[in-house]
Amino acid sequence: MASRVVRPFPAPLARQDEVPATALQSADSLGLIRRMRRNRKAEWSRRLVRENVLTTNDLIWPIFLVDSSQARTPVVWMPGVDRLNIEEAVRQSVEAAKLGIPAIAPFPNVEKSLRDATASEALNTRNLMCRAVRAIKQEVPELGIICDAALDPYTSHGHDGVMAGETVLNDASVRILTEQALALADAGADVIAPSDMMDGRVGAIRAGLDAAGFDQVQIMSYAAKYASAYYGPFRDAIGTNATLIGDKRTYQMDPANSDEAIAEVALDLEEGADMVMIKPGLPYLDVIARVKDHFRVPTFAYQVSGEYAMIQAAALNGWLDGDKAMLESLIAFKRAGADGVLTYFAPRVAEKLKAIG
Repeated sequence: MASRVVRPFPAPLARQDEVPATALQSADSLGLIRRMRRNRKAEWSRRLVRENVLTTNDLIWPIFLVDSSQARTPVVWMPGVDRLNIEEAVRQSVEAAKLGIPAIAPFPNVEKSLRDATASEALNTRNLMCRAVRAIKQEVPELGIICDAALDPYTSHGHDGVMAGETVLNDASVRILTEQALALADAGADVIAPSDMMDGRVGAIRAGLDAAGFDQVQIMSYAAKYASAYYGPFRDAIGTNATLIGDKRTYQMDPANSDEAIAEVALDLEEGADMVMIKPGLPYLDVIARVKDHFRVPTFAYQVSGEYAMIQAAALNGWLDGDKAMLESLIAFKRAGADGVLTYFAPRVAEKLKAIG
């Protein structure tokens, strides 16, 4: 075995300005063969060796819908985000397509008078979501539309399923979710994204879609959705903060668990999910990485409202460079293995990427 050549470390110098320039520039001063900084020396070099790249192909834009004559209504807890009426949602969808964003994910703020204990408005084929999907598809047929299958925007108690007393009923909720998915598919949804975390809902929705002739409609399951504190601004945006009774810990996942996420993803894939999602995003990068490494299937992350709000709040207070923090947060998802990200930053990021070329 060849012996390693050890070169003496140079003696410390009192003052740098006394050192000859040739000595400061000497490549042999530390006896290093491999210098990691060589690949970082210039932008062109950094680009060549970059391991992960963020593009517009990675973006899904969540938007909030409201049935209103007013085009936009600000979401106070999410600076820079507005609720959109259908006409404005169509205009924003046209803009998304021009920016190269592959898909949008609409979420409704349903009028309180339409919410009830059984989420009956979710099955109305002329509800806000269905009308919006039809209008967007008619104007921008090439834009993907990913529709949330969940009952919380439609229930008077704010839960993702129907209840008996204080208990959310799993199987009864799944039957309603399946009917909701069919209504959304009939309106033109390209992807159904069940976010309710009821057991067996992916299989039931897949069977329902196939039986109704919607076998080409994809399913992106919220496979590992945690009972998180980061959802507050979203619930404000869709109007469920005031209606939610109790919490969702009996069906959303415990933030302490990651093995359980593997089991959840496995079940959803067995039941017919085409893609899986982890929610929230940045606090669960380890889960994203585990899921991608274990299953090697299309894996997505949701940079949720609380994550967005934190970055925006810090940027507006001058505590962070907002654009840099935004881009760094998104590349973290790519590094963890996500194939795409639902992010409220999507149009802003797309503009930035377009400018960079």
